[in-house]
Amino acid sequence: MTRFLCLFLLAGKSAWNRRGTLALVVCSIALSATLLLGLERIRSQVRESFVQAVSGTDLIVGARGGNLQLMLYAIFHLGGATHNMGFKSAEVIGENPEVAWTIPISLGDSHLGYPVVATNHDFFRHYKFRNQESIAFARGQAFDDLFDVVVGAQVARMLGYDLGHEVALSHGGGDILAIMHDDMPFTVRGVLAPTGTPVDRSLYISLAAMEAIHLGWQGGAPLPGLKISPEQASKLIQEPESITALLVGLERRSRVFALQRDIHDYREEALTAVMPGVAMDQIWQMVNTGEKALLLVSLLVTVTGLAGLVAAILAGLGERRRELTILRSVGARPADILVLLAAEGFLLVVSGILLALFALFLLLNFLSPVLLDLYGIVLDASLPSLTEWGIMGGISVAGFCAALIPAFRAYRLSLSDGLSLSR
Repeated sequence: MTRFLCLFLLAGKSAWNRRGTLALVVCSIALSATLLLGLERIRSQVRESFVQAVSGTDLIVGARGGNLQLMLYAIFHLGGATHNMGFKSAEVIGENPEVAWTIPISLGDSHLGYPVVATNHDFFRHYKFRNQESIAFARGQAFDDLFDVVVGAQVARMLGYDLGHEVALSHGGGDILAIMHDDMPFTVRGVLAPTGTPVDRSLYISLAAMEAIHLGWQGGAPLPGLKISPEQASKLIQEPESITALLVGLERRSRVFALQRDIHDYREEALTAVMPGVAMDQIWQMVNTGEKALLLVSLLVTVTGLAGLVAAILAGLGERRRELTILRSVGARPADILVLLAAEGFLLVVSGILLALFALFLLLNFLSPVLLDLYGIVLDASLPSLTEWGIMGGISVAGFCAALIPAFRAYRLSLSDGLSLSR
């Protein structure tokens, strides 16, 4: 054991004497390991961010259509809904004795690129995310008056909004040519605490407010010459005829399949009921090919880095032949030379992995706020996960095996040099 420890110390000192050349090898290994670890961290935490966007919701109900489209639009506000479902149908579902609560959602408007979600107070009471965490207010409270708006944490931070700020919504996606609802401005009533979900990137108004700002509209545009004031709108608003989706929570989750079947068989209207967990699995099946492609690219980069390690040690064997001969002359055995070269390669790989961990920590601290602001993705600069430890262990083993190639070459050279010395 002491002999092996001495050989490891000798390998470290030998590598340090050639640190200028070997630093490039360590950097190459570090870059490849950073890429591999970074892709794994992004893959796992992006998936976790998507999965944790909604928790406790048993069914998402909408007009008949694609499951993924309904899930992406209702929860993540991505894409668009082709049809709405009737509000009467939502009330019928809510009256089912198996249903504990419902959250109606109506989408379609925006504010400076951020989606506007029309709902009711049940959203703030029953919507859960992550591990059954409830929505909380950083400041203010839920909308009370007709033209109150609640803004997500990211909206408030990026646009500088606070309580009392006036907000003008726009019809549709909120591009430059969108029609503005500036004749009916809203006042910020509350600011939500950060959640790390699409809630942070949304604005929330009441269903009645969504109806009010569209009074006098037809075919997605206001009728010419017809102008309705906010005071008139507050007197003319009626119950909405349709909504985009309905989030449903059950008294007993074991009844989810029965209720889903009943909703699909609903005769008054063609509806679709989606279980969020099933839809999430379908989403990740779609992106699985891309994940594997990125993983393959990063593995190839890692192999390239290890090949550079082998090439660097092999290239230096000619210059180190005198060093190895001296070691043999003072009693080192051929097996010691093999262990020495293998230990040197292993130390270089471990140094590269440690440098990769440091680089990954810096990148995560730099990129986390950027990705959170732009995409709402939370990247945690935490300790490596079990998978990441496994990746680092795999790289270490692969590096040790790669180092055996020049080690065996040195072993054969030491044998021939030993025979020369014996003569």
